[in-house]
Amino acid sequence: MGPAWAETPSTPRCDKPVYLTIDTGHMGVAPLIVDTLKRHGVKATFFLANERTQAVDGKAEGSTLDAQWAPWWKTLAEQGHDFGSHTWDHLSWQADEAGGFRFKGTAGPLAGQVQTLSAQQYCAQLAQPARRFQQMTGHPMRAIFRAPGGKTSPALLAAAKACGWQHVPWTPAGFLGDELSSDRYPNATLLKQALKNVHQGDILLMHLGIWSRQDPWAPAVLEPLIVGLQARGLCFATLREHPAFALAGAAPLKP
Repeated sequence: MGPAWAETPSTPRCDKPVYLTIDTGHMGVAPLIVDTLKRHGVKATFFLANERTQAVDGKAEGSTLDAQWAPWWKTLAEQGHDFGSHTWDHLSWQADEAGGFRFKGTAGPLAGQVQTLSAQQYCAQLAQPARRFQQMTGHPMRAIFRAPGGKTSPALLAAAKACGWQHVPWTPAGFLGDELSSDRYPNATLLKQALKNVHQGDILLMHLGIWSRQDPWAPAVLEPLIVGLQARGLCFATLREHPAFALAGAAPLKP
C-alpha cells in the first residue's frame, strides 16, 4: 500500500499546475476559505503553527492546533489536502548566532519574544506541529516546512535538512499580498495583479486570516482568483505533485 498522499486513479490529471499553499492565521475566515476550495475542487497545502485565533463558527478564541480545531483539521486531511510544519511557536528567523539561531515570535503565544535556539531545538519546533497533527487527524504530516515570513539562512536550512525537513518558499508571482495593508493594497488591486502575473508552476502563498488587514483578502479575492486562473487553463495541485517536493515522506516526529 502506498502513502496516504499517493495519487489515486480517480485523481484528475493537472497538466498546467499552480500550487496553492496556505499558512495558519487567526482562522476567522478559515471556514469560508475551505468552503471556497471545496466548491471549486481545489486541494491546497497547509503549513501549521500554533497561532492565536479569533472566535469563529462556534469555536471560542484559542489556538489553531487546540482541541476545538482538531476535527476541522481531520476533515481537511480526509479530503486530500497536504500538510507541512510552520514551527510550533511561529518563530521568525532573525540571525545566525554562535551555536544556534536567533528568532522572534510573531504570531503565537511567544509573539514579541526573542530567543536563541540550537539546531536541535529548532528541529523540535518543526516536529511539534507534526506530532500534534497526527494526534488530531490520524494522518502523517509530510516532512516539508515553511519558515514564518519565509525568513531563513543557509545555516538554518542546513540544520533543518539534517533533521529531515525540506523548506518550501513561494515564487515571486505567488505572493498574493493578503498580509499587506488593505488601504495601500486593496483587494481589487491584488486580484488584478495575481491574475496577470501568476503562471504555471508558481507556488502561491495565502493565510487563514491576517490580524492586521482590515479588509479581509479571503475569500473575497480567493474565489475570483481560482475562477480566473482556471479560465486561463491552469489547475491547482498540492505540493505532493510538485517536482521538488513530491518525494518528501512522513515528517519526523522527534528532533
